[in-house]
Amino acid sequence: MAAVPPDEATLESRINKATNPLNKETDWENIKSFCDQLNNEPDGPQLATRLLAHKIQSPQEWEAKQALTVLETCVKNCGKRFCSEVGKFRFLNELIKVVSPKYLGSRAPEPVKKKVLEMLYLWTVTLPEETKIADAYYMLKKQGIVLQDPVLPSDSPLSPPPPPKASSAIFEDEEKSKTLSLLLNSTNPEDLRAANKLIKEMVQEDQKRVEKVSKRANAILEVKESVTLLSQLLQGYSKESCSQSNQELIKDLFQRCEKMRPTLFRLASDTEDNDEALADILQANDSLTQVINQYRQLVQGEDVAADDITTPQPSSALEDLMGLNTSASTAPTSRLQTLTQNTGVSLLDDELASLG
Repeated sequence: MAAVPPDEATLESRINKATNPLNKETDWENIKSFCDQLNNEPDGPQLATRLLAHKIQSPQEWEAKQALTVLETCVKNCGKRFCSEVGKFRFLNELIKVVSPKYLGSRAPEPVKKKVLEMLYLWTVTLPEETKIADAYYMLKKQGIVLQDPVLPSDSPLSPPPPPKASSAIFEDEEKSKTLSLLLNSTNPEDLRAANKLIKEMVQEDQKRVEKVSKRANAILEVKESVTLLSQLLQGYSKESCSQSNQELIKDLFQRCEKMRPTLFRLASDTEDNDEALADILQANDSLTQVINQYRQLVQGEDVAADDITTPQPSSALEDLMGLNTSASTAPTSRLQTLTQNTGVSLLDDELASLG
């Protein structure tokens, strides 16, 4: 049988050459050919990401590192079609397996895991439109797999924006501010000591407020990340075609979502009705309830009302918040009552379970 002419080489043959463990150095010629060919084929990006995922998971460090070089090169040079495939959870899940101790992380080479995390972090900055990349990366942070953001390479076109600085509310209490002003303007040593004590009290109060806001923001962010990932995995779910690893990941995400419901209940209970954050808490609870019901119907086979399993959409938050703004006096309270009723049962169940 005649050999396949060089100009008819397949993507698979090119990736095999570009990642050959016997290569002494990076094979840029075949990497370039791989990039060019995947751009010229209708299903090139889909096939390329599948081939790359397999190579990146290789137990041979050099083969995996070469595959990451190919991936990095393709992301930089192959345009939106390829980047869109990289940004799908189907491919991101394969990268997560490399770094997660539950899958390949315990035996994957450390340099390979480090490079995967660096690339994911870089893409959260350079590919902001591929939102699932950020979802996957911050999930790894929540799981403790990422302890600190990697340092971006010096040739990176962008650097991550600094975290927003919380505005201080130390001197927003008008009455205390007036009292403090009087004490500071006094020449009486006792007044100055009282001023010093008052400043310390105001600083401590502000620290508690900032901690409360931070805790609430982190909880809502965690809910959004888990809901997004679970929703993605449940799209087109079929027990027969779903891999064992994906089934375990789906179950883990569902259990995490269940554990978040009491947290949202406590946050809502501790938030004033006129606090704008209440709308975010209630919206997060709506999304959480929807994806939990979706899991119960698709995975556990339970009968769930159709209205309760609507897949959370990115725009729904804006629509609901607009509705809350126009009827702020009634909507948050009624939804808070529903949240209290639903979650109160969960809290009671937890208490009974702890008693055996």
